[in-house]
Amino acid sequence: MKKNMTQTTQIFPKFSALVPLFVFVITFLGVGIYQDDFYALPAPMAVIAGIIVAFIMFKQTINAKIDILLKGCGDDKILTMCLIYLLAGAFAAITNATGSVDAIVNLGLDYIAIQYIYVGIFVIAGFLSVSTGTSVGAIVALAPIVVGFADKSSADLAILCGALLGGSMFGDNLSVISDTTIAATQSLGTKMSDKFKQNIKIAVPAALITIAIFIFQGVDLTTDVTETVVYEYDVIKIAPYVLVIILSVIGLNVFVTLLVGVLAAALLGIIYGDFTIIESTKIAYTGFTNMTEIFLLSLLTGGLAALVASNGGIEFILVNIKKLIKSKKTAQLGIAALVSTINMAIANNTVSIIVAGPIAKTINDEYALDNKKTASILDIFACIFQGLLPYGAQVLMILSFSKGNINYLDLVGNTWYLLLLFVVTILYIIFRSDTKKHAFAKAA
Repeated sequence: MKKNMTQTTQIFPKFSALVPLFVFVITFLGVGIYQDDFYALPAPMAVIAGIIVAFIMFKQTINAKIDILLKGCGDDKILTMCLIYLLAGAFAAITNATGSVDAIVNLGLDYIAIQYIYVGIFVIAGFLSVSTGTSVGAIVALAPIVVGFADKSSADLAILCGALLGGSMFGDNLSVISDTTIAATQSLGTKMSDKFKQNIKIAVPAALITIAIFIFQGVDLTTDVTETVVYEYDVIKIAPYVLVIILSVIGLNVFVTLLVGVLAAALLGIIYGDFTIIESTKIAYTGFTNMTEIFLLSLLTGGLAALVASNGGIEFILVNIKKLIKSKKTAQLGIAALVSTINMAIANNTVSIIVAGPIAKTINDEYALDNKKTASILDIFACIFQGLLPYGAQVLMILSFSKGNINYLDLVGNTWYLLLLFVVTILYIIFRSDTKKHAFAKAA
């Protein structure tokens, strides 16, 4: 009697399966460092190099590898992020065309004391990201404003961008409508509200220290003008941003929120005579094309990750991290290392949590950890490393908007929140681990 050929093929852990990921990362970083320009080689081309190596190395048939690649590219989380990119790009392009960006810049310069501009950007970015559930959307909406502030004052663009990146990741990590929050809570079987309450115990101390640093850095800032400046702006031009925030706060779907924002901004521009209906569609399409590189990067990394996972690469990471676990503290640190390693490999915090989720749940149960704490750690470390990756969407976006005026090291060196969040979370794990004794299974 023939064996049932429909059974799922068992995946064995293989270090060699990680080689395509190494090729991608080394190619991208290597060229960027050598040229002192991370745009010398488009990131999607570096991913393609990894995919080519995967096709050469792995033993499946060509058709099978193409099928795996396409399924990875078509993962619903990947496509969700790509659609957010498009809508966020359209929103940014249209609000810029209506003068909304200039209105916010001038309003901010008029009402926010220049000494507190770094704090202001951090708080606004955090609020917008919490509201929309996406750091990418917050960065796209605020990056042009940040550049405008730097142009019209003595504020340091690198510090402003660091405040923007940190604030955006702060909000993304805490938002109850964020994909990362949804993935982490679902993986661990805990409520979003419980995870939020746990998460905020770690995030708020890091945020408060960050705010203190920004206040200190902004003490000597000036507007570099010797006479009173009257900033011209029409408050109604800010309406699309306010609308997006309100819709997000009331819990409307992020797609609907951004779509309504795009339509509202377009209508505002048409009413004010900034452009016609046809021109508004062209502007929105320009916003789409501005997201091309990040769109392709997300799709292709999803496909590459699927190829690596199907050949045992991700399993190799999971198995070897689990071997290092000996106690509750090392279990939590192991989960942190697990999701961080995967995120560095695939540059997508949501997908990283989804991949790490099942093994994190296993470790959580074996060592009688608190579900909400594990979910919080999972989300925090995915966000930290996503925000610090030189080939991550958030960093690439900010560097793109800065138009070469700052480099990667300038940005990361001023992203105080993520650096402090890493330290605070490690200290929390070490000194605030569960003190109650539980009987737990010995780690495999």
